[in-house]
Amino acid sequence: MDESYDFLEELEDFLGGTFHQDISSPEQALDEFIYEANKECLLFTIKFCDEFLNSKITKQDKENFIQTNAEIYFPAIGLTPIQWLNKVVEQIKEAVKAK
Repeated sequence: MDESYDFLEELEDFLGGTFHQDISSPEQALDEFIYEANKECLLFTIKFCDEFLNSKITKQDKENFIQTNAEIYFPAIGLTPIQWLNKVVEQIKEAVKAK
């Protein structure tokens, strides 16, 4: 992978491409992404998500970024956008172990 990537751009592509308005549920969309992606793709996804979550961007800006790019109604799932993204990363990490 190219090291000169922009983690915000990668995250925007991941969220918008995976969690769009045509999905049945966020869980099903994540399951499909994990099933279709190879191990390298999953590892790269973990990398840019972790960079975003650990960045100096304010909590509010992170939450706004996630809400803007993922078509998910967070009150319905009972998680904040940051909690949800952390959960997504953990699920992808578990999937990497299985691939």
